[in-house]
Amino acid sequence: MNSTMAFENSPRWQDLLGRGLMWLAALGAFAAFASAFAGIGSATPETLWVETWRLFGFLVFTGMFVLVALRPRRSAGVWELAFFHKAAMGVSALFLPGADGAAQAGAIDAVLAAIILAAYILTRGWLAWKNWR
Repeated sequence: MNSTMAFENSPRWQDLLGRGLMWLAALGAFAAFASAFAGIGSATPETLWVETWRLFGFLVFTGMFVLVALRPRRSAGVWELAFFHKAAMGVSALFLPGADGAAQAGAIDAVLAAIILAAYILTRGWLAWKNWR
């Protein structure tokens, strides 16, 4: 085994932990999707569109998190897009303190960004780019 192979093969516990973190994130996103139906049910005509957008956004993130949990080194770009969005929303909340829900949603997104980054490192998600064609 050369040093490159040792670097590319993450220890089993790291891989399982990283995948487990992403399954946890997927479960949380799916729970948010399920709870978003209440927002649609109580939405006004002015907020119905954005509540529907949020509902499907939660489902999209559920799918993205499942993809990286199942195939962490075969999901080129998915890791980075998910991390970017969650980190950007966490930072945006700092600049929008008066926006309804920004503090709570921003904190959740910041924690998700940290979880995604930890899982990316644990599973060596960047290797997806080596396998991408």
